[in-house]
Amino acid sequence: MTLNLRVMAPNRIVWNSEVQEIILSTNSGQIGVLPNHAPLLTALDIGILKIRINGQWSTMALMGGFAMIDNNQMTILVNEAEKAVEINPQEARDTFQIAQKKLAQAEGRKQVIEANLALKRAKARLEAIDATPPSPVPN
Repeated sequence: MTLNLRVMAPNRIVWNSEVQEIILSTNSGQIGVLPNHAPLLTALDIGILKIRINGQWSTMALMGGFAMIDNNQMTILVNEAEKAVEINPQEARDTFQIAQKKLAQAEGRKQVIEANLALKRAKARLEAIDATPPSPVPN
């Protein structure tokens, strides 16, 4: 049994297919979703989305949004999303380090809030890469 997952950003449909299992970050913690899940509407935190298809896991970084589950259909509306395979690991590490430096140098409440948000986004991108198992090497 499967459920249909659709992830939509303002400028594109990021994902649209049948999946076996979903794990996502909500504002109150992580939740797992299997077929026949109870109807639910929840706010999403900046974090990673894990998707299981045919026993294989895929991940993506989500930059906040909302998720609705009803009748084996899950729709996720996000501000921004990146599949782990689309993220350049070196660029993600550099962005994370820059965000850490900006947070350390932040002065005033507004700068600290903005720097924390940038760090959280950078961390989600790194976590998406780290959570994705390496592709099998062909023989």
